Amino acid sequence: MEVPQKISQTVDEVCATLEHRPRLAKLFRCCYPNTIETTMKELEDGSVFAITGDIPAMWLRDSAAQVRHYLPVARNDELLRRIIRGLIKRQIRYINIDPYANAFNEQKNGKCFHEDLTEMNPWVWERKYEVDSLCYPIQLAYLYWVETGDSTIFDVEFEQAVRTILDTWEVEQDHSGRSKYTFQRLNGPESDTLKNEGRGTPVKKTGMTWSGFRPSDDACMYGYLIPSNMFACVVLRYMQTILTSINGNSQLTSRAAKLEDTIDKGIQSYGIYNHPKFGDIYAYETDGYGNYLLMDDANVPSLLSAPYLGYLERDNKVYANTRRFILSEFNPYYFKGESARGIGSQHTPEQYIWHIALSMQALTSSSDDEIIEVLSTLESTHDETYFMHEGFHVDDPSQYTRSWFAWSNSIFSELILKLHEQRFPF
Repeated sequence: MEVPQKISQTVDEVCATLEHRPRLAKLFRCCYPNTIETTMKELEDGSVFAITGDIPAMWLRDSAAQVRHYLPVARNDELLRRIIRGLIKRQIRYINIDPYANAFNEQKNGKCFHEDLTEMNPWVWERKYEVDSLCYPIQLAYLYWVETGDSTIFDVEFEQAVRTILDTWEVEQDHSGRSKYTFQRLNGPESDTLKNEGRGTPVKKTGMTWSGFRPSDDACMYGYLIPSNMFACVVLRYMQTILTSINGNSQLTSRAAKLEDTIDKGIQSYGIYNHPKFGDIYAYETDGYGNYLLMDDANVPSLLSAPYLGYLERDNKVYANTRRFILSEFNPYYFKGESARGIGSQHTPEQYIWHIALSMQALTSSSDDEIIEVLSTLESTHDETYFMHEGFHVDDPSQYTRSWFAWSNSIFSELILKLHEQRFPF
């Protein structure tokens, strides 16, 4: 796809201020345009299809996160606005096709990642239900509108998608009693399927909304995924603002407000665990019956990303305690080695740190020293590819997964842009 002029200009402007950090400048020059250069395709109907990189399908989550770093410059570039509008159009269409699917095909061709036991249709590449898959397109639409003032994206299809999301999240507040969703993958690792004949482990009603899978596409141990419920609260606030300002649909606005309130109360009532060392911290998952999973994962939404998502301020006491916990060896997915230290994931091998988590650590940090350390790690662990990867080994960055992972390139670029705007002393 053609690279909009404003993107090329931004690369030159940022790199000019990084002459004393040539490796960091080269990383930005390679990563910033990567999504639009390699993953996006404008279709005949004006919508845009975006692959994640080395997988030929469009994830609702990834495709939104892949373009967030372009939003600050979209106001002054019509081509870029057209591309993002087209992407939002495609995402909204997919939500209305199946709100339980996480990844879709470009055409109605029946291609899929695996022959799973669930209600598939020819548009769906994978049908792992993840709350964040419904959050990301609304977040992108809202942030695009705020940056550009373009409200043309809020059409009849968009309002239907809002209704579909509200319907789904309300049903999944009572997963055991009301939901028809099941998912089983019989020939794969345990993390790729849901227990209990595809329904997941039992949960109690808490006000929160249930998720089958995490943003890593791995199955939840307990059905209430706290970071995704935090993200849902933020997105429900976005819905209320959009509906009030543009659509004037008081009924949907009221539903969104009520759902936000009940989910948030659920998080505060059931999602906080009193840790003997760190004090009150947010759990990663819970079931409402008193079982907690204490960890964090590299993928976003994560507990680490709560301020970035807009759920709370980074000086929030429970968040500060949680951050100390997840950036320590008490988090089972925090790894430390000869080359780096940071957060990994069940999705990749032991001792593999994710570049996404490193970028998020810096994006949510209030410490210049911590940010400088993360930047040094980022510029020294790409194995001379000058692209961000998925995970890499803490002792040997030449061992890594996914050489072409657009989301990771984008969130690194977002970090550099933020620091550039803040005139950070690189």
